[in-house]
Amino acid sequence: MVPSSVQFADGQSSTEETVVRDEDAIQDLLDAFNDAGSRAILDATSDEALSTNEISEACDLPLSTAYRKLDQLTDAGLVEERTRIRRSGKHASEYARVVEDVVISIDSCGEMELRVSHRPCADQFGGRFPGAPRDERTN
Repeated sequence: MVPSSVQFADGQSSTEETVVRDEDAIQDLLDAFNDAGSRAILDATSDEALSTNEISEACDLPLSTAYRKLDQLTDAGLVEERTRIRRSGKHASEYARVVEDVVISIDSCGEMELRVSHRPCADQFGGRFPGAPRDERTN
């Protein structure tokens, strides 16, 4: 996996891009995109972080299915779990999409490569991307 930074012509912000060549990581990403429920979750979490209940409702998925798909998307590095702070003290998990787009390429030898463009804010929140080691956050 090769991370790089892309500078926009206006100089405003940069987006980090990761090149994924590991077959298992590529397969995890393709599996996630092959599932209609997972794609619906990625769409629902594109503008704001949502709780599992909110995702279940927005995507018309049973709660148990939403949890399972969120685990898969988190493991693939496509969404990240955050903590929603509540005044009552009962904090809840919420999920946000951390990738902007994924481009699949196949070279002349038949080797597959994915280029994953990450959202600029993902690193601020400890975003984890495909192939990156899982951290041990306690939130």
